[in-house]
Amino acid sequence: MSDHVYFSQFLHAVWHGESGHPLVASLLAQPAFAVYRNTIFKGCVDALSANYPAVLRLVGEPWFQGAALAYARRHMPDDACLIAYGDGFPDFLDSVDAARELPYLPGVARLDRCWSESHLAADDAPLDTAGLHAALAAGRDVCLAPQAAARWHWEPAYPSYSIWDANRRPGVELPSELGWHGEGALLTRPEGQVQWQRIGHGACRFLDACRAGMGVAEAAGFALEGEPGLDVAAMLGSLVQAGAFTSFH
Repeated sequence: MSDHVYFSQFLHAVWHGESGHPLVASLLAQPAFAVYRNTIFKGCVDALSANYPAVLRLVGEPWFQGAALAYARRHMPDDACLIAYGDGFPDFLDSVDAARELPYLPGVARLDRCWSESHLAADDAPLDTAGLHAALAAGRDVCLAPQAAARWHWEPAYPSYSIWDANRRPGVELPSELGWHGEGALLTRPEGQVQWQRIGHGACRFLDACRAGMGVAEAAGFALEGEPGLDVAAMLGSLVQAGAFTSFH
């Protein structure tokens, strides 16, 4: 058996607890192999617990561990370092029947994921704000490039940002009357620390447009389609101040 076939069969045995190959099946039959499998899955569950702290706090450890183990059994890590493990966990929660009583939970998970991605992203140079102001004042329709660490998410139906924020920061409490409506969030990493703030639908659409390479004028129109009456100048100023962009051209 070639090394490739052996390791493929070995990984299949680890993740599925079965193997049709005699050599790997003999390993699988040993009690120590079960310990080995459990150790691997525990590492995956622990990584998900660390990467999705707001979800964990909302649902409690027993529920979370059950969901995390079910996810791990279906999704093998693609890196021995598990710091970024679980990119598909929010979509997985969408399919979990037990999560349907908490319809905002996948949105909260997506914001946990945004935090991890922002934290792990490469460093980018800060935006030349004076140069941008001069270009806009001169009437140039520039294209803005989002920072590598900038992440944003719009949740159309649920106040996932408010719920996430209250479960991510110590001392933050949910309003006594939480509006059941969509919310957006922007996460950036100025000076090496992930920060976040609430943003509207128009701002999220504007950032989507910038990421797609649209110029400011077209991006502004795209934002206004999603949020009529938006003060585009104020919105752009807020995004620039938050450190959402790295350059323009």
